[in-house]
Amino acid sequence: MANRYGEAALIAARMETYGKAITPAARWEQATAKLYPTSPSAQRKGGPRFAFLSLCEAGLVKGIPAGQYAPSNKAKAYTLRAVSLLNAGTHKTVNALWAEVTDGEDIAHNSQMDVVLALWKNGLIVRSA
Repeated sequence: MANRYGEAALIAARMETYGKAITPAARWEQATAKLYPTSPSAQRKGGPRFAFLSLCEAGLVKGIPAGQYAPSNKAKAYTLRAVSLLNAGTHKTVNALWAEVTDGEDIAHNSQMDVVLALWKNGLIVRSA
């Protein structure tokens, strides 16, 4: 099982919308509220949230159309690069992906790669041909 932010990404991506237009941000908020009911700070944590929204924005999460969902942020570049590495068949762990997307900089990992890998491993990322 993925960590809780990976799990939140899975819940948000698989959320039944019953024909209603629910934004990726609203999906994320509902998922993190479910997993972190007593921790508003965990619900608002930026790294994994921006990773999910960035993937949605790029049209890479199955079932969620591309659109304007995430402000410009470093997580966007990290997540898109991670998907490219996964499509290439390299860097299959959180630590390997993180080291590559940050070019080995000493930057704290904030669960962005957990979001990417959870969606990837569960077939929810649109894969390149």
